[in-house]
Amino acid sequence: MSGFKKFLMRGNVIDLAVAVVIGAAFTAVVSSFVSNLLTPLISAFGGLPDFSSLRLTVGRSNFMYGDFINAVISFLLVALVLYFLIVKPYTHFKDRAQAQEELTHRDCPECLSEIPLAATRCAFCTTELDAAA
Repeated sequence: MSGFKKFLMRGNVIDLAVAVVIGAAFTAVVSSFVSNLLTPLISAFGGLPDFSSLRLTVGRSNFMYGDFINAVISFLLVALVLYFLIVKPYTHFKDRAQAQEELTHRDCPECLSEIPLAATRCAFCTTELDAAA
């Protein structure tokens, strides 16, 4: 039992559990946003927000292709929301932070170590450098 307790108390297991719970909560928020705000907005302009009544009957079998269309539309809307509300802003923030980092350092031309822009001598290989403006 002590090995099992150590396994459960490791940081990565707890982090994973927290990520799953947060992911489930976030899924509920995004699904609610899509079904309660975006789908009615689309139906206001295009009509028929629910395709579940569409089906094809062959013999005694019913092919509920309307449910599939609903699932595809829901997936596309969720992907669209995630891209524009999470991925795009995060990428912009990350690129901006990386650009600021690039402005504070440069590579030494001799040893290719990262040094501050204002350095006049490399701390790694002691090569004399011109101060960058």
